[in-house]
Amino acid sequence: MDLLLEWVLKRVMTRGALEVTTASGRQFVAGTGVARVHIRFRTTAAQVRLVLDPELALGEILTDGDLVIARGDMAGLLDLLMSQPYVHPTPTAKLLYRARMALRRLAQFNPPDRARRNVAHHYDLDGRLYSLFLDADRQYSCAYFEEPGQSLDDAQLAKKRHIAAKLVLDRPGLSTLDIGCGWGGLSLYLAEMADARMTGVTLSTEQLGVAVARAQEKGLSGKVAFRLEDYRALHGPFDRIVSVGMFEHVGVRHYADYFRKVRDLLDENGVMLLHSIGRSDVPAVTNPWIARYIFPGGYIPALSEVLPEIEKAGLVVTDIEILRLHYAQTLKAWRERFLAHREEVLRLADTRFCRMWEFYLAASEMAFRHQGLMVFQIQIARRQEAVPLTRDYIAAAEARLRAAERGAAPPLRLAGE
Repeated sequence: MDLLLEWVLKRVMTRGALEVTTASGRQFVAGTGVARVHIRFRTTAAQVRLVLDPELALGEILTDGDLVIARGDMAGLLDLLMSQPYVHPTPTAKLLYRARMALRRLAQFNPPDRARRNVAHHYDLDGRLYSLFLDADRQYSCAYFEEPGQSLDDAQLAKKRHIAAKLVLDRPGLSTLDIGCGWGGLSLYLAEMADARMTGVTLSTEQLGVAVARAQEKGLSGKVAFRLEDYRALHGPFDRIVSVGMFEHVGVRHYADYFRKVRDLLDENGVMLLHSIGRSDVPAVTNPWIARYIFPGGYIPALSEVLPEIEKAGLVVTDIEILRLHYAQTLKAWRERFLAHREEVLRLADTRFCRMWEFYLAASEMAFRHQGLMVFQIQIARRQEAVPLTRDYIAAAEARLRAAERGAAPPLRLAGE
């Protein structure tokens, strides 16, 4: 088994070097140069699992402690492995990928009841966990880094401002729907800074409770209504619709229904801004470890899967922007904050949970750095005349919002921050 593992890893490592100690004590270096990362297998079974199904097994054996990082750290290991220009999959890995590709529509079947269970799996964790590594507003999506060295909190504020500008909130009181409102930060921003009348929907009871409390604390309950409701049960029309970080949970087989519902909910002169993780390459499958442990039912689409469904729904794409490395920077900040608060996380969970979430944050960061993930923002309307003729209005709206932010009250801080 040791020789097979060595053969596989030496085929993988064509850039950089990885030092390996097997469960039997055999040592070798895969790749060339100085190995800054050294891994040690505690069991032969872990070696077998990694060779047979590396996409699932790597996260599992690291989380379970059956693979130990003797030198370096988890981010360094994943950076090394995921930056390889080409990985030669083993025969079993090829077969498993084909099987997952064939079954992906079944895996992403998300009717309302299953969608709520999937959301609860990730978002109904102890709310204190998220306050340890997110920004003060609990923005759990890609930040928008306007300049090098910008802080996470400032970049998340810039994200909200950038989205607000693209919504063309050109008059007060526009009825605006936030699909997947999270802990309510974006809805509260749009209500306070752009005088929008907000409806935010989520499937997470934990998020709903926080969002409602925040609206009350800021005195915005009359302008913002948060509901525990599936978007498919809503009735319109709305002048504006925004959705950030929710589309990844829809599932590819539901895209047609999603955009038909958006069309039904959107006013004739309405505008939508869809912000989602996407693939810059061809359609694929959800990483099996992420699907099992982090986001069940989730899927990251290629634009080639999204744009045809928008067209079929009778909607018009009025603008597309690709944010490339912004999420890598966001995840790096989250990972560093998470590790800085590791002792506090251990009081909420256990060591295995800490390793699992460190792997999740590090692997996600490296996927944006090396494996073709990005974020797209698609502006959608029912009529092409609904938005200005050129993109100059975006910068002008951002300038107005910056001025409004300077005149607003200090940002709301969550309990314990």
